[in-house]
Amino acid sequence: MARTHPSGVTRVGIIGTGVIGGGWALHFLRHGMTVKCWDPSPDAEQKLRERGEAVWPILERLGLAETASLDNLIFTETLAEAVADAEFVQENVPERLPIKISSLAAIDAAAPADTVIASSTSGYLMSEMDIECQHPDRLMVAHPFNPPYLMPLVEVVSSPKTEPAAHDWAMDFYRVTGKQPLKLTKEVPGFVADRLMEAVWRESLHMIDNDMATVEEIDLAIRYGPGLRWALMGPLTVLHLGGGEGGMAHLIHQFGPSLEADWTFLKAPELTDELANKVIDGCDRLTDGAPIKKLEAERDDLLIKLIDMLDASDLWHVGNPAAKK
Repeated sequence: MARTHPSGVTRVGIIGTGVIGGGWALHFLRHGMTVKCWDPSPDAEQKLRERGEAVWPILERLGLAETASLDNLIFTETLAEAVADAEFVQENVPERLPIKISSLAAIDAAAPADTVIASSTSGYLMSEMDIECQHPDRLMVAHPFNPPYLMPLVEVVSSPKTEPAAHDWAMDFYRVTGKQPLKLTKEVPGFVADRLMEAVWRESLHMIDNDMATVEEIDLAIRYGPGLRWALMGPLTVLHLGGGEGGMAHLIHQFGPSLEADWTFLKAPELTDELANKVIDGCDRLTDGAPIKKLEAERDDLLIKLIDMLDASDLWHVGNPAAKK
């Protein structure tokens, strides 16, 4: 069977329907596809259908395909049924390597021969997960950002066994569904975006652990400082502008020695119970105990407004002219 053209995909299989898997399901439903899901949790279907009803108004604001409907969401009794006729499969099982290995092997055995299979893993390399697959050439990582139905970025990472044509097909498929795929051909733990976020997370834990800053202070520092600029352009472009007319060259030569003063907390602190409680209590104070669903709804509303505003600006597309509409 020939691989379906990326623009012609109508059937998607979703394995695992938690926060990320459910978000992917809603993303593909928005684009008019039939989405077959499997999740071993007894209440998985009810939770996703309830989430779908709550999120559908957000998806309507983004724009629905003519055939988009929550009625296109189908839950199956087995993993094999969910992928048996899928033209693309997104795996989202828990981040436990043995579960990833066995799940991908089962998907590989049950899916049509030419169907591309992607894993939403946030940390494992495909070469660690595909060891029991008979056709690893069609497998790759496709790491999204939460919520997948809103956040554009997906890191599409091949393994040494991934067929380049399958990698290219996945890139085109994600573009067709409105994603901004980042093609990575070198396997690196944590990929690109997560490694950058982990650096901020690591430094945050150091400052909290050593009473240098509170959870509230750290969040406010990013929210009203670099976070605003990072929404417009990447951190290196921000620094490039920080060098004035001389750009990055001036910044490095002028401030290089003093910049090293910030490069002190490189090894992550031990996540003790005391440190964990500081972070947890701080987050509770920061959000004033608001329910997660309320915070998610506010986040989604602000994200749509921000993306709509930025998408009309050439500034947001600096370094990525292909993303311009």
